[in-house]
Amino acid sequence: MSKKIGVIVFPGSNCDHDAYHAMKQVMNAETRFLWHKDTDLNDIDLLIVPGGFSYGDYLRSGAIARFSPIMNSVISYAEKGNPVLGICNGFQILLESGLLPGAMLHNEKLRFVCKQVHIKVESTRSWFTANLEKGQVLNIPVSHGEGNYFIDENGLNQLEANDQVAFRYCDENGHVSEESNFNGSVSSIAGITNNAGNVLGMMPHPERAMEQILGSGDGKLFFDSVFNRLQLS
Repeated sequence: MSKKIGVIVFPGSNCDHDAYHAMKQVMNAETRFLWHKDTDLNDIDLLIVPGGFSYGDYLRSGAIARFSPIMNSVISYAEKGNPVLGICNGFQILLESGLLPGAMLHNEKLRFVCKQVHIKVESTRSWFTANLEKGQVLNIPVSHGEGNYFIDENGLNQLEANDQVAFRYCDENGHVSEESNFNGSVSSIAGITNNAGNVLGMMPHPERAMEQILGSGDGKLFFDSVFNRLQLS
């Protein structure tokens, strides 16, 4: 049976079509847009909260989108154990909604950063990383101004203890350093999961790294993992 992918569209989303293309054209999955006023997610197998500037990033990134009608359904969907992926602004929205712990600050140097970076796989326990290898380095683009992930010391210790850190920024050899941590995120964190492993938020854009003509195909490795889990579920 074909798996159905839902891509949420908020006013201000600008990566929704990237996610749609990645799912529909590259992963060959049945894919549809979900308007932020929709509430029915019953036939969705994977939900993507894409990047962009939902509601113009007024107040702070993701703060207004969290109150869109669809988000109560997203929270219920995730709490039932279904897979939810938040990319960039989507990650920010998941933080604001309480589905993931922590918060986002402005990039350390207060500059919008758009470039290819490397991230290292830190955990393979989630839906989204099970087919990857711990320590594997992926070449994935970023595009954000508020990607400086923050959580207090107790929260960070809990993330580490529960193996919830999915990705860290690194160099091409997998070395984590201040230089590779370009936005200042605590412990160089690029992505985290909830404790159950079915919700993942990440600042890098795997949907923009699906085809070599765009500079990297490593994003497909990422999506292969969750699609494999969907086939087994």
